[in-house]
Amino acid sequence: MQMNTPSRRTIRLTRRGKIALVAIGAVVAGTAVAVPLLTLHDEVQAKPASLVIPEGWRAGQVYDAIDKALTLPAGSTRKSLAKAGLKLPSDAEGNPEGYLFPATYPVDEKATPQSLLQFMVDTADRKFNVAPVAAGAQRNAMNVYQAVTIASIVQAEAATKADMGKVARVVFNRLAAGMPLQMDSTINYAMNRNTLRTSSDDTRIDSPYNSYQRMGLPPTPIDNPGEDAMRAALNPWPGDWLYFVTVKPGDTRFTADYAQHQRNVAEFNAEQQKSKAAKQSPSAAPATPQPSAT
Repeated sequence: MQMNTPSRRTIRLTRRGKIALVAIGAVVAGTAVAVPLLTLHDEVQAKPASLVIPEGWRAGQVYDAIDKALTLPAGSTRKSLAKAGLKLPSDAEGNPEGYLFPATYPVDEKATPQSLLQFMVDTADRKFNVAPVAAGAQRNAMNVYQAVTIASIVQAEAATKADMGKVARVVFNRLAAGMPLQMDSTINYAMNRNTLRTSSDDTRIDSPYNSYQRMGLPPTPIDNPGEDAMRAALNPWPGDWLYFVTVKPGDTRFTADYAQHQRNVAEFNAEQQKSKAAKQSPSAAPATPQPSAT
């Protein structure tokens, strides 16, 4: 069957057709280039959709996380505190430690350090400024701010959620007995560090957070506690414990007997030496950190 379509060699474009074809090609080529460039621009400018604040983070860690989430220079959020006007309890005296509630917060294009900080404080207010919390605090002869302070210590000291109620009881028992709290977590806060061991020199530092030398609670919370720690502070377990130490993961020992506590601490020290030796061995697996002794 004969075809009327001319051969490829006989196809010719008019001048107008050539111009149109070149124009279409330029548009297609331009589009092909523009799309990946636009995608790359979006990836560079993209910000996280949310900010996660874990339980037990200190205010300084929260400030740093906000700076990163908003791609701000380091220190920007801390500097914004003076003009943030956060609605804190009067006992806080403008210090938001303890009231930057651990949760997941949305981050959009309108987010600022002040708006995120206020969101956290508002969330803490909704959690803490309620009748059951006030009643629990009053039942334990304290106000809500003191309860948050105890919860922050519980958050820092308890190895597990199950230990929180016992740690809270140790705090209350020591306060009732007129003993210093002697919590390593308060020393760590004063020295802006996290460590498992507290030296004799550490316990002599001049700080209102030195609970080895100063009686009562520290002047502010030492971190931002979660609901479980707050619940433990309001409802401590019954018991006569005055001492505790986590000898190794899953083995936290509570006692009212100082001699027994010393034996537990000796085991803790032995475990630490074993971990240190294991770390120094070239073939050893990394050791799991242990909570500090109290």
